[in-house]
Amino acid sequence: MLVFEFKAYGNKSQFTAVDEAIRTAQFVRNSCLRYWMDNKKMNKYDLNKYCAVLAGDFPFADELNSQARQASAERAWSAISRFHENCKKGIPGKKGYPQFQKDCRSVEYKSTGWKLAQDRKSIKFTDKKGIGKFKLKGTRDLHFYQISQIKRVRLVKRASGVYVQFCIDVDRKENTDPSGNTIGLDVGLKEYYTDSNGVMVENPKFLLRSEKVLRRCQRRISRKVKGSKNRGKARQILGKRHLKISRQRKDHAIKLARCVVQSNDLIAYEDLRIKNMVKNHCLAKSINDASWYQFRIWIEYFGKVFEKVTVAVNPQYTSQECSSCGVIVKKTLSTRTHVCQCGCVMDRDFNAARNILSRGLGTVGHTGTFALNASNALGDKSSTFAEEILHKQVMS
Repeated sequence: MLVFEFKAYGNKSQFTAVDEAIRTAQFVRNSCLRYWMDNKKMNKYDLNKYCAVLAGDFPFADELNSQARQASAERAWSAISRFHENCKKGIPGKKGYPQFQKDCRSVEYKSTGWKLAQDRKSIKFTDKKGIGKFKLKGTRDLHFYQISQIKRVRLVKRASGVYVQFCIDVDRKENTDPSGNTIGLDVGLKEYYTDSNGVMVENPKFLLRSEKVLRRCQRRISRKVKGSKNRGKARQILGKRHLKISRQRKDHAIKLARCVVQSNDLIAYEDLRIKNMVKNHCLAKSINDASWYQFRIWIEYFGKVFEKVTVAVNPQYTSQECSSCGVIVKKTLSTRTHVCQCGCVMDRDFNAARNILSRGLGTVGHTGTFALNASNALGDKSSTFAEEILHKQVMS
């Protein structure tokens, strides 16, 4: 599934109609959630049927496209099913009980309620909300895909305007020649990552570099009267600053992950639990700014696209264990050099990256890795034993 995003251009009344459609989608989602709370034995199809009841009781809900109402009900069921899965797995702590949504920013249409122009440069929404026709501007070309391949169309509201997303059903695969290289990645705060070859990539620290501007924008908001138009304009400026930072992180993660995956046949990385790590209030902001999880997601995605092996290994003792002799050398977080009794002296992140690579090779196996390279070279698309191990390892 590919997601293409375009900036939508229209008049003020159209954007007001988009806000109304988003509020209606939020109302349907929260109403379905309340219906499930009152009737615990409801399933996904019962929630879809309840959308018709809401359309009959509330005229503003009837104005939204029927499949858009069903998509909102599916969002509610997604939260419910995730809660049920967490309960079955016995995850410690909170299980993620579904909550009512207070700040929805998107509405999703399925195969009806919209019509794409022949030149693929504009889209018209045909439900009773009165959204009308939007001009589309973006870098992607929709002419390569059929209308039947577009399964979902989303209207997303951000600080910089309204965007239209097209979810296209296509299996993306790209063939590359096997390089015969393997790599282990150790992410950090000082350097973004250190690989098993000793290469260090600098941490861009986008939030830290923009904190001065963010503080100035926040001070401007605090000086404005609550509820005034000037306060709304100041909030809009602050939102654009945060949006720029998030886009910088995403762009950096995508480019770096693609480069790493294309250059290696096996990529081993730490299976970190970011949710637990950010509980440390001293490092939480720096960890979130590094966006390690986003980097991991894109490595796994490009691993599937280029048919490369990606392995998530247990990060326990990767920094303490000596990569030469295997002896545990205790060190604090401030100790940046690994010194072992066997004579091994190196940077602690380089030592951890070597341990991560060895564990990744131990999980997949040299035989499976080279078998995968051979299958790529011969154009064999069938799964290998290594990929089966990978699926069991990464899924968590």
